[in-house]
Amino acid sequence: MRAPRALKAPRAPQAPRALRTALSLTSLVAGLALLLGAPPSHAADLPLRDLAAAEGKVIGTAVTGSKLTGTYGEIAAGEFNALTPGNAMKWGSVEPTRGSFNWAEADQIVNFAEANGQEVRGHTLVWHSQNPSWLTNGTWTTAELRQLMTDHIATEVGRYKGRLATWDVVNEPFNEDGTYRQTLWYNGLGADYIAEALTAARAADPSAKLYINDYNVEGVNAKSTALYNLVRDLKARGVPIDGVGLQAHLILGQVPSTLQQNIQRFADLGLDVAVTELDIRMNLPSDSAKLAQQATEYRQVVSACVAVARCVGVTVWGFTDSDSWIPSTFPGQGAATPYDENFAPKPAYGAIAEALGGTSTPPTGACTATYSVVNQWNSGFTGQVRIACDGASLSSWKATWAYGAGQRITQSWNATCTQSGTAVGCVNASYNGTVPDGGSVTFGFNASWSGGNPVPTVTLG
Repeated sequence: MRAPRALKAPRAPQAPRALRTALSLTSLVAGLALLLGAPPSHAADLPLRDLAAAEGKVIGTAVTGSKLTGTYGEIAAGEFNALTPGNAMKWGSVEPTRGSFNWAEADQIVNFAEANGQEVRGHTLVWHSQNPSWLTNGTWTTAELRQLMTDHIATEVGRYKGRLATWDVVNEPFNEDGTYRQTLWYNGLGADYIAEALTAARAADPSAKLYINDYNVEGVNAKSTALYNLVRDLKARGVPIDGVGLQAHLILGQVPSTLQQNIQRFADLGLDVAVTELDIRMNLPSDSAKLAQQATEYRQVVSACVAVARCVGVTVWGFTDSDSWIPSTFPGQGAATPYDENFAPKPAYGAIAEALGGTSTPPTGACTATYSVVNQWNSGFTGQVRIACDGASLSSWKATWAYGAGQRITQSWNATCTQSGTAVGCVNASYNGTVPDGGSVTFGFNASWSGGNPVPTVTLG
């Protein structure tokens, strides 16, 4: 991971792009100063938002409006180019009493985003949860319920017309087996409540992108296939639908292997795809090995999005553990976000930067690669490289060297090795990219030689 850079003040509304450039330069200068001075520093890089913009992607975070000040506000403004209100736009927040609206926090987040050159993802209009009691406990005819839903959409979307880039119009409509969730909306209006909600949202703001959002749909499974079939049919019917949101509330070690394939199949329908609520939780306490594995998995998710043109971006569900929903919902689990509770970036932050085309280089000498010959015979030998870290960790690695006496690698294990002329490059296998602080991994190979077998110098990247 990279060491924390100097935090940047929120940009002024009159010139966010110019100020962002200046702030990037300030970050670079601060990073160089750190490199020339104290040792616990990594090469400074561009903010995540600039890396994402260079890839044509969004990197967003869910936020709490009351916290958008101080360090929290500085990171939210400086690192992300999109914000999602964590709770402020849900029905129970904006209309706790029928006909009485509270827009204070939602307005605060939208105003903050506009002042800092960020887009906003509206979340969420029609959901089975966090609805006001007057709505859930009411007795409604089908016509009344439909009118309540469409009026709510018209009011909320209309309030922010032209100011929000995206809306999660319908949230979590499916059960795990791909059947429709039994909710106030499904039970009262039938499955077509989804089409009706999308149509109402389009009427309220023709410029906003409209999404259906759900969890446990990141890989190819029964639930994601139900979502796929739904959005395919909606498009065929001419219902306004622009994209699907894959929430990605993931557990350490359980990133679906079919994630990129799944993103691609939705994109192939002509839809945008967004990873909308990414966090990767672990059993507490965290340690360097878990954090390194978490970094690998954050990289996997962001890289899968970067690899698909119509994946528009990734939003983390809170950027700091101090603002994460995980500990209160899953006791004994947490450490799910890219920053710890003290706003220090974890290895996951560096992994996100790498996936967006940035760099995350450990301090010089903190991780080393040692080459040795463990067995040798007339025409060949067995070699081994040990990668060890002390004062840093790795979530992936590549070892390179040049042979000086015509040696040729014929077989490798625990790494994928390629050789072109004298140049050799070996990258980690899928299972051993993580090297925790204080830990090590080894890989081996067989090779041929003749005349001499000098030990090369290995460079770790």
